[in-house]
Amino acid sequence: MSIECRDISAEEHLAFIEARGSASFLQTPAWGKVKPEWRSESVGFYADGELTGVGLILYRQLPKVKRYLAYLPEGPVLDWARDDVGQHLKALAAHAKRRKAFAVRIGPWLTHRRWEAKTIKDAVADENVTLLSQQTPDETTLVGTRVRNALIHGGWVTDEKGEGFAAGQPKFNFHLPLRNEDGTQKSDDELLKGMNQQWRRNIKKAAKEGVEVRTGTRADLAAFHRIYLETAERDGFTGRNLQYFELMWDALNAEHEGRMKVYLAEHEGDLVAATTMVTVGDHAWYSYGASTTQKRDVRGSNAVQWQMIRDANEAGCAIYDMRGIVEGVGADHPEIGLIQFKVGTGGEAVAYLGEWDYAINKPIHWAFNQYLKRR
Repeated sequence: MSIECRDISAEEHLAFIEARGSASFLQTPAWGKVKPEWRSESVGFYADGELTGVGLILYRQLPKVKRYLAYLPEGPVLDWARDDVGQHLKALAAHAKRRKAFAVRIGPWLTHRRWEAKTIKDAVADENVTLLSQQTPDETTLVGTRVRNALIHGGWVTDEKGEGFAAGQPKFNFHLPLRNEDGTQKSDDELLKGMNQQWRRNIKKAAKEGVEVRTGTRADLAAFHRIYLETAERDGFTGRNLQYFELMWDALNAEHEGRMKVYLAEHEGDLVAATTMVTVGDHAWYSYGASTTQKRDVRGSNAVQWQMIRDANEAGCAIYDMRGIVEGVGADHPEIGLIQFKVGTGGEAVAYLGEWDYAINKPIHWAFNQYLKRR
């Protein structure tokens, strides 16, 4: 079987994702417009003429030379259970080489390992366990193991620590499943029952205190951004500018109405928490969150999360994705509070395969990685 990778229209790209049911929002055609500093291209994979996969490639030029990193964040969009994944990736590398790429970087959107809430709590409680990967997962998927072996066999390399790779997406993520085993959506009561006592208590307290959550408009992004910058200063990270969120809103919602939403939790007229949510098919992501230092005791963050979970569930989503977590579960880890907050929902930690590079020009790829390490 001959497999070819070539450019396709945004419409063909989007139609494939919609027929499939979902894909990472980072692999939608619209995401290329959110990243104007990268040149973007939609590609399709064809096996004997049949469209078998798609991808959004972002090209970043190296300074002073006309060579590019070809990056597919959380992509490409393939049926990873196929037995010809290796041939698809060869076709991708050949296409990138024609586009003067020195390397291709991919991040298969595919769960390899999974830890349920109880297993995570056991890991946090065990002083001998400092990393989630030291705790035996509840599931290791066969397809994840097969794809990992295909990548190694095909000459792809990864950073096993899950760190570095400056362009990268998180390897460890947190999912809250919204469906029962028979495929039906969970009820509000079932979702609440899966949460720990503190989450249920905080949701109840927010309601008792009179916290109201509403979905906003594009104009409300400014209010979200104001407390997002407050959160960035408090938590010690560099915040994005308002224009980034407006561009994200315009691009994603032009592609599909309601793809990106902003939520605002208010108490007696004061904004106390705000978030953004992105939905593609049956997968919803909590993408950015913010809260004020004042009035934290009214539990606006729990209230806004509960509203997003309910809305994702009502829309028929299979997963409410709380995005990245760190692997560290030691009591003294600076990010331990993040995993404890998310695990309170009763969801599960998942490890994707991480990001993998294929060097088309090995000397340039080596020099590029040295440059990243020095930054």
